[in-house]
Amino acid sequence: MPDPVDTLEGSDLPLDELVACHECDLLMRKPELVRGEKAQCPRCGYELYAHRHNVVERSLALVLAALLLYVPANFLPIMQLNLLGQSSQDTVWTGVVGLFDTGMQGVAVVVFLCSMGIPLLKLLCQLAVLLSIRWNIGRSYGLLFYRIYHHLKDWGMLEVYLMGVLVAIVKLADMASITVGLGLACFVSLLMVQVLLEVVMSPHQIWEALSGEDAHAGD
Repeated sequence: MPDPVDTLEGSDLPLDELVACHECDLLMRKPELVRGEKAQCPRCGYELYAHRHNVVERSLALVLAALLLYVPANFLPIMQLNLLGQSSQDTVWTGVVGLFDTGMQGVAVVVFLCSMGIPLLKLLCQLAVLLSIRWNIGRSYGLLFYRIYHHLKDWGMLEVYLMGVLVAIVKLADMASITVGLGLACFVSLLMVQVLLEVVMSPHQIWEALSGEDAHAGD
């Protein structure tokens, strides 16, 4: 764990030697970590950052997996509904189109952005960042894309959409015959891959790699 420093004393230290806890704002000297170690706040226990193994390669694999899952997750049927002799197959995309066609254009735009548009843009930004580090080109553009990704981070709401689907399945289960489609499995897999990507893609190592301070982020 890093040692706390007084804010007045810390003001005389270079900024790159200090770190502040995102949860309780405690100012500390930044510790040097070796592979597999992580720094925690001594006051609240929040994980400040970690030094993970093969960050770039592992993150690239997860981003490519998420991009491969994106199309089936959004365009394959999530469920098939059979009610009074009528059958319908619903996908994320048909849900957006259905909202738009019924006059709820504003809701349709929000659903499209939060469930399809922003998650895809986040993945593309992450891919551009990781490739700029892996190939050692365009680091300035990598920094820009990583900043964009952080601004978009809280707007991709796949888990909220998934909860809505699960609630709809539970409520309709007694009224109609419901068959879960392959799209739901792909959607859940996409969500799990993105959660794992958030864990593996260590922000501390990515920022250092983009700024040229860590040439071994992929080791």
